[in-house]
Amino acid sequence: MQDIYIVGVGMTHFGRHLDLSEKQLTAQSVEEALRDAACDRMAIGAAFFGNCGQGYMRGQHMIRGQVALLPLGLQGIPIMNVENACATASTAFHMAVNYVCAGNADVALAVGTEKMYSTDREKMFGVFDSAWDMERVEETRNGLMAMGQGVEPPVGSTSQKPYSPFMDVYAGFARRYISRFGITQRQLAVIAAKNHTHSVDNPRAQFRMAMTADDVMAAPPITFPLTIAMCSPISDGSAAAIVCNAAALARYGFDRRRAVRVLASVMRSASAREVDDLDHHITRMAANSAYEQAALGPKDIDVAEVHDATAMGELMQTEMLGFCGVGEGGVFAESGATRLGGSIPVNPSGGLESKGHPIGATGLGQIFELTGQLRGECGARQVQGARIAMQENGGGIWGIEESSAHVGIYAAAGA
Repeated sequence: MQDIYIVGVGMTHFGRHLDLSEKQLTAQSVEEALRDAACDRMAIGAAFFGNCGQGYMRGQHMIRGQVALLPLGLQGIPIMNVENACATASTAFHMAVNYVCAGNADVALAVGTEKMYSTDREKMFGVFDSAWDMERVEETRNGLMAMGQGVEPPVGSTSQKPYSPFMDVYAGFARRYISRFGITQRQLAVIAAKNHTHSVDNPRAQFRMAMTADDVMAAPPITFPLTIAMCSPISDGSAAAIVCNAAALARYGFDRRRAVRVLASVMRSASAREVDDLDHHITRMAANSAYEQAALGPKDIDVAEVHDATAMGELMQTEMLGFCGVGEGGVFAESGATRLGGSIPVNPSGGLESKGHPIGATGLGQIFELTGQLRGECGARQVQGARIAMQENGGGIWGIEESSAHVGIYAAAGA
């Protein structure tokens, strides 16, 4: 990895924005990123625009990035449209980093925007339906549910209201872990309560109410063992990052004291592994490559943002990233290691469960948080002494795991 730097970030509040369009949300995050970097928009050499649902929700296909960015004065430059399920924004970031690495531009913009709220509730959940192979829906669903064989959901533990099919996916993962490793529903509640409590001090989070594990356990069920408080909500929002090479850092006078270095940016796709072969899990493989690229290991990470579309997602990813052993994620969370003040704080932003999950913006929302952490600018949720940060963002389903995943490692100035 060449010396590539994040010099500006921007992010809207994540939540319900029925009164704002994709264009308006994009403008908010991009303009903030430009201000944050003290960057003239004429310095941007290319832009990568991430979005998943605008075609389905509002019929805007093909030129989503151009429609959103050209009115902002980002004209005449290459604008690439990116769609990669819930890993969309991280994919846009990865592409921007590699575009600069390849010498095609000195400065590039990555932005992800999503509007998922609608007055049509059924349509809101329908946006997730194509994030797996549409020719193998029943086969995929049955395979995922088979992961939970031997764990009988209690009566009344499945919601009668519509919810994302991906909650069934995570329930399958969770039931497998209950059967194989003995994790408990309460351990998942501990993770969710931690994230809801972290989000109290994040003014851009969708939910800002502290919860206890008992509160999470008592919340309405989604599908066993998940309650609604363990699951990410429907969200609107936008996030952006400006990246540059070392030459541009000097040429444009970007503030070196606030520039965050990209030590690793790795993308992986799914493989046809056996269900219990977690050594070849997509995130484990991506993390191993990222650690190698950065010449670091799990013990070097000070703070992490991971893809907790449910609390089960965080439990698994703490294992896949090597923060604890396989099967130990529940006990690890109960130990307090992942809380602010713990040995490896995870999701100090509140995570997807509480900060929100506008799927086309999520990965850059994570990068926004980690950039702030490495600059020491996160106030009451600041991880003290954070110098090295890790980000994991997955999307879609192929077979028994995410179809795509991004893992990034970032360093504070001077680290």
